[in-house]
Amino acid sequence: MNNLSYIDHQDRIFVAGHRGMAGSAIVRALKRSGYGDPKQGGEILAVDRLDLDLCDGPKVVKWFLDNQPTVVVVAAAKVGGIYANSSFPADFLLENLKIQNNLIETSWRLGVKRLMFLGSSCIYPKFAMQPIRESELLGGYLENTNESYAIAKIAGIKLCEGLKKQYGFDAISLMPTNLYGPGDNYHKNNSHVLPALIRRFKEAVSKQESSVTCWGSGKPLREFLHVQDLAEACVFALQNWKPDNTDHSFLNVGTGEEVMISNLAKMIANATGFRGEILWDKSKPDGTPRKKLDISRLSTIGWSAKISLEDGIKDVVSLYGNEERK
Repeated sequence: MNNLSYIDHQDRIFVAGHRGMAGSAIVRALKRSGYGDPKQGGEILAVDRLDLDLCDGPKVVKWFLDNQPTVVVVAAAKVGGIYANSSFPADFLLENLKIQNNLIETSWRLGVKRLMFLGSSCIYPKFAMQPIRESELLGGYLENTNESYAIAKIAGIKLCEGLKKQYGFDAISLMPTNLYGPGDNYHKNNSHVLPALIRRFKEAVSKQESSVTCWGSGKPLREFLHVQDLAEACVFALQNWKPDNTDHSFLNVGTGEEVMISNLAKMIANATGFRGEILWDKSKPDGTPRKKLDISRLSTIGWSAKISLEDGIKDVVSLYGNEERK
């Protein structure tokens, strides 16, 4: 591990998307590590969507000129589950390209010293070799249910790589596996699988339903990472990781463990107190059959996840009643 941090406690760190699940967790992790302390000259910068439309390039430039960030974390994105991605592909592609291009290009042009771009494990081919190494990127066809989102994230990675190669811009990227945790989205149609199941089972308990029907066959395998672990990985990478010119400029972030969706449903049913029957609607899509990340590169430089899936599920189930549900 590097003994000299690539970021300082005097830095003005802009976390774009600070109200999202990942962004808010990153802000908390930065503060736990002593960043943003005005006594040390540091500040964590944030701006609400109503005050700055990240799709508006000129306004983004003005905000940067007014606030002078020295480090930028791009955690802002339009996100959603299978239903949302399948139903609104143009929105997912256009909005994410605009957001990330504005933030990354402005950071480069205005001399930000270090940038981190958050991607997603959906960037990898649907039938990638398992566990998925960073070198699998662009090695095959994408899963069509989230293709637009994946293409935007791939473009963000390649923009960071291109600016680093051509101009020496210090831009790195992290590719987290499926995230969950405080601040998650529990929308009935637009949420990811784990929060969607929590909502469904909690509602079934409150309504005293005898069965719950879940999408798909229940057979796909997925890896889940608590957002607090992702946030700690972000701070760790900002401090310690700087790839050389022969290395990939992005790292996988995960737990190294996977679970069958049917078993995930059982875990959530148990955590919520549901004792009825779990049914599977096989007419609904499964998505990618398996998606486990190879996390050896991040492990080699000294970071690993701390929160088990069982403990993480108990955590978010306990918070569910207080979470904002849209």
